[in-house]
Amino acid sequence: MAEGNRRQVLAGAAALGAAGLASAAAAGQRPADARTAGPIAPGRDTKLAGKVAFVTGAARGIGRAIAVELAANGADVAIFDIAGPVSPASNAKPATPADLAETQRQIEATGRRCLSIKGDIRKIAQLRAAHDRVLKELGRIDIVVADAAIQRWKELLEMEDADWYDTIDNNVNGTANTVRAFAPTLCGQKSGRFILLSSMQGKHGTGGASSYSASKHAIVGLMKSAAEEFGKYGVTVNCILPGLVDTALTRYPARWSHLLGETQDNPPKNPSEAETWNNRAPRVPLKVAWLQPEDISPMAVFLASDASAMCSGANFEVTGGDSAQDV
Repeated sequence: MAEGNRRQVLAGAAALGAAGLASAAAAGQRPADARTAGPIAPGRDTKLAGKVAFVTGAARGIGRAIAVELAANGADVAIFDIAGPVSPASNAKPATPADLAETQRQIEATGRRCLSIKGDIRKIAQLRAAHDRVLKELGRIDIVVADAAIQRWKELLEMEDADWYDTIDNNVNGTANTVRAFAPTLCGQKSGRFILLSSMQGKHGTGGASSYSASKHAIVGLMKSAAEEFGKYGVTVNCILPGLVDTALTRYPARWSHLLGETQDNPPKNPSEAETWNNRAPRVPLKVAWLQPEDISPMAVFLASDASAMCSGANFEVTGGDSAQDV
C-alpha cells in the first residue's frame, strides 16, 4: 500500500468515527455503535474462528506456542521468523528453517491454514511485503503478535558495541517495524489487536542483561503510545510480560548461574538444571522455577479475542506468581 493511500485510509476511518460520536452526543444519547466487549457468551474469550493472525519469532519458544494456540482456537496464522543467525550479540542458538517448518506442521495439524514467511524484523520492507502476502493469501489481518527478540548476557563494563546496539535494533526497532507495517490496515478497517511481548525484565533492572531490560522497557512505552494513537480506530494494543520461561533465550548455564546469584555469592558458572530449579522454585509463589511457553500463550488468545475489546494500553503478566513480589 502506497504511503499516500495509507494516510487517506486512516484519515477516512477517523473522520467516520468522530462523526458518529458527535451525532450521538448532540442527540444526548449513547452512540448506537459504541464499542463494547459485547454480552456474556460461552467462549467469547477464546473463539477466533474467521480471524487471521501474524506472529513474529514463531519458529520456536513463546512465538511458536502463541501461533499454535491461536490456531487451536480457530485462527489462520501467518508465521514470520529469520530462522537463522541474528547477531553475535545473542546467547541463544539460532532458530532454523526446520524449526519454522515444525511450527507450520503444528498449526496445520489443528486444521487451520498457515503461511510461513522467512524474514528479518529489522527490515521494515520485508515486513511490509509479508503484510501484503498475508492479505493476498489469507484474505485479511486481525491479530498481530510481535514476539521476536534476542537476549545478551554481558556486563555493561564488558560490552562491545554490538552487545547493545544489536539487541536494541532487533527488539525495539523490530517490534516498532512490525507495528508500523501492519497498523495502517488494522486502523483502516477499524478493528484489530496488537499484542507485543515485553518481559518482567522490562519492569526492573537486570544485572548482566541491561540491553535486554532496556529493550523490553522500551516496548512497554511503544505499546502505551500506540494504544493512545490507535484507540480511535478501535484497535487495541497490549503487552504480555512473561516471567522466566524455558526457551532457547534462557536455557543455558550462564542464565542459570545468574539465577543462583540472586541468593548466592560467587555462584557456580555451570550449574545444572536441577540445581537451579531447586534453588529458585521455593522462592516463587506457585513453586515453579520457570514457566513453559504454553503457559504464556493462553493470555495471547484472550487478548486476541472479542472479550478483550476494552483492554488496551496495559501489561498482562504471566509469571508463576513472581508479580506478587513487584511494587
